[in-house]
Amino acid sequence: MNLLFVCSRNKWRSPTAEKIWKNEPGYSVRSAGTSPNAVRRINFKDICWADCIFVMETKHKHRLLANFRTLLQYKSIHVLDIPDEYSFNDPELVSELLARVNPTLDFMEEQNSH
Repeated sequence: MNLLFVCSRNKWRSPTAEKIWKNEPGYSVRSAGTSPNAVRRINFKDICWADCIFVMETKHKHRLLANFRTLLQYKSIHVLDIPDEYSFNDPELVSELLARVNPTLDFMEEQNSH
């Protein structure tokens, strides 16, 4: 399953999420940002590639829909509601990500096994 994590500048939250899941079996992982100043800016190839998209805030979902609405028609976008108040790999951020992403991944895997 291809997981895409999105925040604004792709500096702290989404790269932390990418680091957490990149070595997990069964997942390919990327991270990107919605801002023009992002370290790695999201593009149409990322959207096409992703099976599941996790955004840190509702504003990221709105930005994706504004720029990639047609491509997102059959994609699932999950808003994690994680504010931009953490640094890269902050233990509290890691805990928040695990608590919010794992239930969705477990549910999706369960759906795919039926």
